Amino acid sequence: MLSFLCAALMNPPTGNDQQQHAEWFEEQLEADLKWSFALNGVLHAATSEFQDIVLLDTKRFGKALVIDGKLQSAERDEFIYHECLVHPALLLHDNPKTIFIMGGGEGSTARESLKHKDVEKVIMCDIDRMVVDFCREHLTENQEAFRDDKLHIVFNDAKDELEKTEEKFDVIVGDLPDPIEGGPCNDLYTKPFYEQVIKPHLKDNGIFVTQAGLAGILSHKDIFTSIYNTIKHVFKYVIAYTAHVPSYADSCGWVLASDEPLKLDVEQLNSRIQERIRGDLLYLDGASIVSSTVVNKMICTSLLKETQVLTGENVRFVYGHGLTKNAEE
Repeated sequence: MLSFLCAALMNPPTGNDQQQHAEWFEEQLEADLKWSFALNGVLHAATSEFQDIVLLDTKRFGKALVIDGKLQSAERDEFIYHECLVHPALLLHDNPKTIFIMGGGEGSTARESLKHKDVEKVIMCDIDRMVVDFCREHLTENQEAFRDDKLHIVFNDAKDELEKTEEKFDVIVGDLPDPIEGGPCNDLYTKPFYEQVIKPHLKDNGIFVTQAGLAGILSHKDIFTSIYNTIKHVFKYVIAYTAHVPSYADSCGWVLASDEPLKLDVEQLNSRIQERIRGDLLYLDGASIVSSTVVNKMICTSLLKETQVLTGENVRFVYGHGLTKNAEE
């Protein structure tokens, strides 16, 4: 953990304005690409059984949660990621009552799910109690969600938890870290998992949605296209969509799927937002949901031409490595 912090915190670049900042956080996006931003300080740093966890206080993005050296979410723009992850799936479903969240330990995915007035039960299953306990204490914007009686928190591997229950859900949400070498969630992006675990635990009209990594011009082939293609081999109807998230310095991608037709209708989506959602959405409305599914020509071509199907043996990782790899070294 200390070696990670030493690598991530650096002296500021030269320049009068930049010299006012004592520390910077630096994330290695690729072997030849880094992304850094100035810090007010490090609020918390720990190593759990599964991963390295850091909570930063950044000057531009507010509080930022970093796991295994990779930014997971930042206070000032996390609403983009979490609204896009949750609301399209719940709004496309005719009557979502039960939600199962894989991961999501910071509580933001549960928060967005609980904005839907008719949702009766949200299960948040995260493998790492340390992440959940710290976020519950320090992320004030999610404390109301953590106190909601509809939220049931389970500390377990999502695969194990789903396999041992007979319950089926209206919507299953994958809010897991990207697959990285040695990471704890890699098997949860594979065709066998989608086919043998996710699909049997969806109701007949159920919807599955997962975050699918970065989806920019230069990053979409890392995992986005292969996750999309893998899910296409399991479900009849599949939608890929994207949105730019400033703190990631890139666009994010999500994949939504069902065996029932998915109707993208702006007026219907706006009507459901008004009828179903408590409070306001900051980023999404009917038009932006529909437009997010229209990707540029390059990404569309890559999605259509992708042939890789992720399995336990046939994998694709984003740059970096997790705690298991660290232990081996």
